[in-house]
Amino acid sequence: MDAFLTALPALGDAFGLILQPVVLGYLLLGVVMGLCIGVFPGLGGIAGLSLLLPFMFGMEPILGLALMIGMVAVVPTSDTFASVLMGIPGSSASQATVLDGFPMAKKGEAARAMSAAFAASLFGGLMGAAFLTVFILVARPIVLSFGLPEMLMMTILGLSMVAILAGRVAIKGVAAAGLGLVVVTVGAADAGGSLRMATYDIPYIVDGFQLVIVGLGIFAIPEIVSLLRQDRAIAENAKLGAGWFDGVRDWWLNKWLSLRCAIIGVIVGVIPGLGGSVVDWIAYGHTVQTTKDKSNFGKGEVRGVIGPESSNNAKEGGGLVPTLLFGIPGSGSMAIFIGAVALLGSGSIEVGPGMLKNNLDMTYAIVWLLALANVLGTLICIAASGGIARLTTIRFTLIAPFLFMLIAFAAFQSGQNFGDLVALFGFGLIGILLRRFDWSRPAFLIGFVLSNPVEKFTNQAFQIASFRFRESTEAGLDYIFSPIVIVLLVITVVSVVLGVRQASNIMAEGDVKTGSKRAPLIFLFAIMAYLIASYWNASLINDRLIGDKIIPMVIAGISIAGCLVLLVQMMMKPETDMIFADREAYGEDATAPHGLWGTLAWFAGLLALSGLLGFIIALAIFLVTFLRVRARLSFTRSVLYSAIGIAFICFVASLLNRDFPPGILQDLVTLPWPLG
Repeated sequence: MDAFLTALPALGDAFGLILQPVVLGYLLLGVVMGLCIGVFPGLGGIAGLSLLLPFMFGMEPILGLALMIGMVAVVPTSDTFASVLMGIPGSSASQATVLDGFPMAKKGEAARAMSAAFAASLFGGLMGAAFLTVFILVARPIVLSFGLPEMLMMTILGLSMVAILAGRVAIKGVAAAGLGLVVVTVGAADAGGSLRMATYDIPYIVDGFQLVIVGLGIFAIPEIVSLLRQDRAIAENAKLGAGWFDGVRDWWLNKWLSLRCAIIGVIVGVIPGLGGSVVDWIAYGHTVQTTKDKSNFGKGEVRGVIGPESSNNAKEGGGLVPTLLFGIPGSGSMAIFIGAVALLGSGSIEVGPGMLKNNLDMTYAIVWLLALANVLGTLICIAASGGIARLTTIRFTLIAPFLFMLIAFAAFQSGQNFGDLVALFGFGLIGILLRRFDWSRPAFLIGFVLSNPVEKFTNQAFQIASFRFRESTEAGLDYIFSPIVIVLLVITVVSVVLGVRQASNIMAEGDVKTGSKRAPLIFLFAIMAYLIASYWNASLINDRLIGDKIIPMVIAGISIAGCLVLLVQMMMKPETDMIFADREAYGEDATAPHGLWGTLAWFAGLLALSGLLGFIIALAIFLVTFLRVRARLSFTRSVLYSAIGIAFICFVASLLNRDFPPGILQDLVTLPWPLG
């Protein structure tokens, strides 16, 4: 009670701080900047906050906080545009939204999907702010009670969602998740530095692959290529002016789902290291598990939009808990936030327990700035949605080259290396094949996201548990099986059991028809070959570095066993069985007017030209040629549209202080920006 009485004056002071016109003006500016950043696929809050860092030095603390909170709060709202309208995850926190949001857009329900998403985002953001208000006083013992075993179990809980997202053939989902887990181990191991499936002769892969590149490759490129092959609009005869109230009504009818997913978002956000890359999958898995009729998921189920979007914004409030209370960043954007706070004013503000003691009014100001930012962001998104949503009625051939431009630019920003573009193309090819043969791309991405936490928490927990067991068996068991671990273990088991029972009703990649045995078998053998190579490569690591080899060996071994089970099933079942699903045998892809490899060659051409001439020169050639040849525009219009696109990407790059991929030409000749 004393804690609440102490907080009341601070709450009043916080309102006095934020209800100043200049503070609200900076908050609005941050919101607008966050919305613009979120619309661009792959950039997200980290890029946005990085942009603000140079301006934070010496800024009035409340103004700097308003600017940063405005940006951080609304990126998970604005990334809905790319996820719903284009099938491109706007950020790592909006990947699950693509699964049902994009099919709704293709059915002409873009307005309904976005209004449901915005309503859920607003509710989630306000719930996050409300929970943060209480957590500032009571969350300390909760956060401190999560040790390594608890964090490992939380990560395993995230992996258990593979069971529900595996699709009609559950073993495919398990193998896909295993493949994602193994792919992350490429590069230098964190524990001992051993190289796994990498060599110093190719420095790029020593650092492993970035989530931005994998997310864009696995989800964005397959959808862009598929729509481009159809040579039509995303949504045919879409009634974009209708459906806004339908989406809000959908949210209201599912308000308890939204509340549960918002709580999930807060809880996951509180735990450092998990954050946005996993929260939407846990929320989506819960949404599927609690829905009676699961047949529509993956084909345009509005609940599949409401659940993840409710958790996305709520997790920002949760992520601020460890950040403000302990100075522990809950995500990459929170890490930059901590660094930016240190630059404000005279440097007297420092996140952590001292902030609660000395700047409680500033702490609560952050809470209410977060709530206000969500309201402002939602209102602006709704106001701007009409114009943006009309993109779905434009012939997709006119949009695709500019999407290729955006995702190539976004991928390059992850490492500022041309290898980023090569990796993007490689993962795009993997995504196309996973989609073609009905292997769950969400399962692959869950494996990819959670591989590092699994390995890190396992190694660290193993080391501590070893010391505890040396003391006594009881001490070791008490460390491993704490009450929180047992609760999470029970939840995980229930999730797996329900998931296995219900997975047959889920179409992970839509309604994919069966084809012949040959192509699916070749794809299976290719995956098995990589898994076997990964297992063998890890086995060569010295036993003294057991932490570097055990996780890839175990995961690859389990995945190989799953592939062998799948192989036996394929050998025994007829070609008509759904295990032989193949989009190129029947359906839209099979009858598309343009071929798969010819369409993909356009994107490959852009990347190849970038390696030779640099990105901007290559982009100019690519855009003019594509619009003239593939889109069949006049030469004048092709040049005009290309010039507008290049001017736009140059403006974005200059605003974010980013560079473009250089080519061999730039090594030989010094050219002015943006050509060099």
